[in-house]
Amino acid sequence: MRARGVCLIASMVLLAGCEDFDLGGLNDRYREDFHLSYPLAEGGSIELENLNGSVEISGWDKNTVDVDGTKYANTETRLHEMKIDVQVTAGSVMIRTVPPIDRRGNAGARYVLHVPRHAELSNIVTSNAPIRVTDMDGAAHLRTSNGSVRVSDIRGMVDARTSNGPVELAGVTGDATLHTSNGSIHADVKKGRFEATTSNGSITARLIETDPSPVRLESSNGHIDLTMEAPREVHARTSNSSITVHMPSSAGAMVRAHTTNSSVSSDFDVSVHGGLLSRHQLEGTIGAGGPLLDLNTSNGAITLTRL
Repeated sequence: MRARGVCLIASMVLLAGCEDFDLGGLNDRYREDFHLSYPLAEGGSIELENLNGSVEISGWDKNTVDVDGTKYANTETRLHEMKIDVQVTAGSVMIRTVPPIDRRGNAGARYVLHVPRHAELSNIVTSNAPIRVTDMDGAAHLRTSNGSVRVSDIRGMVDARTSNGPVELAGVTGDATLHTSNGSIHADVKKGRFEATTSNGSITARLIETDPSPVRLESSNGHIDLTMEAPREVHARTSNSSITVHMPSSAGAMVRAHTTNSSVSSDFDVSVHGGLLSRHQLEGTIGAGGPLLDLNTSNGAITLTRL
């Protein structure tokens, strides 16, 4: 590791209206930059276990893991006690932020990584800060708390989890499993299995191609808004909010929709032979039938709309 310097921060920077700003080191006076670089064979794996700091990862065409980072702490002693531990093999790079001996004060690290595009992000973990990943052709397993997760232009499986922050996906081709609490989920997925769960937040998703795996969406106290450009089986649950499903005019489906204290409405003609039709419940067939739409909420409306 090559240190670039220890900086004494003499002034405070006040930022407003930026939910993604890494607040972990805003009040810490001591900082030290570092740069690391390691070879990694194509298809290798990368792990990063961080402590209180943002992580940004982007893919490139080199077989090299390039790391720029900054350690920070509220005392110079704690800054020097904190280490960046790296273990390297031909097929893996494992990076770990080792905390100072005294963990009672604030300390952490921020990372910016450029990695081989076909690498697997097998375990990327941080806390109290966001994670950003872009332009990768491998699987990504991402964990943080008190921060957002944003993923774009990924061709591979995404497993993203946080708490007290949103999860956002754009331009993803591959299976996606998303979870947060006290945060929203927004996803644009071309193809693959899709599951999203949250509490006290909304779920907004656009799915472009069909897939044999059911779509599973669950929230509490947040609305669900799903757009499907091709038919998919859907299981959606929420409470105290609404569910809206947008489909092409030519779509066919089996519908099972129920709300406790609101209404069910549809832009599509629904055949209810042997099914149920009431203000609160709808069971029947759209068009020639197709995948099941299993929709359930309480204290919210359910709406089926045409694209």
